[in-house]
Amino acid sequence: MDKQYKKNHSLFLLVLLLMFPLGASALTMSDAISKAGQQRMLSQRMVKDYALVGQGKMLSAVKEMDETIRQFDDNLQELNGFVETRQEKKVIGKVNRLWFAYNLLVKTRPNTRQAPQVNAIADKMLKFSDELTHLLEKRAGTSKGRLINVADRQRMLSQRIAKFYVFKAWGLDNEEYGQEYDKAVQEFSEALDTLKKAPENTSDINAALKKVEKDWNTFKISFRLNGGRFIPSLVTRSLDKILGQMDYITALYVGIY
Repeated sequence: MDKQYKKNHSLFLLVLLLMFPLGASALTMSDAISKAGQQRMLSQRMVKDYALVGQGKMLSAVKEMDETIRQFDDNLQELNGFVETRQEKKVIGKVNRLWFAYNLLVKTRPNTRQAPQVNAIADKMLKFSDELTHLLEKRAGTSKGRLINVADRQRMLSQRIAKFYVFKAWGLDNEEYGQEYDKAVQEFSEALDTLKKAPENTSDINAALKKVEKDWNTFKISFRLNGGRFIPSLVTRSLDKILGQMDYITALYVGIY
């Protein structure tokens, strides 16, 4: 009797899970767009942490990498339960396959031999996460304001720049990475200038942007210190601070639109 009860109870729970996937009903469209957008930044942050852990430079990088991986996975599972259209499912299916491959690689100790493969996977996840974000915006029937898009992209660029800097410090300094690093730095500078000149800015936004500009200038100075030697801890702290500030500024722009 007990065995039959347990069997029926298990089947009942399975039916409930199939009918009501965990997390699917709690996610709103705004939440989904926000999480899909956040995946772009997280894809770059986790590779930065991977490289830091590989160098043994910062003990905090181990914890941060675990937290970043957990956040990316949590977001992905929620988005898996939210996508509806054929194109959305196709794109997130690509992210799922890449995520599986990424997890296999990071189970081993970070090393320079497989770092390029880890980075290539993360950059593809960045691409498809960006695509998913735009698909969700299309389904919602709204488009985020131009300034929100610019500010949101700055968050990703802060971690992309940090990633390539840490790669350089790790001896992974090929021509392609150098070009991508320079491109990301230039794009961040140009976007910051665009945000500073925006007529829509409030006094709070202008004050926050001044802090970003100060820390951005500190970053540009810091990566040239120590006679050409690399200082990942100082540089990544500067860029992580900028990331936090851009989180705040993005939220302020959301309040305008």
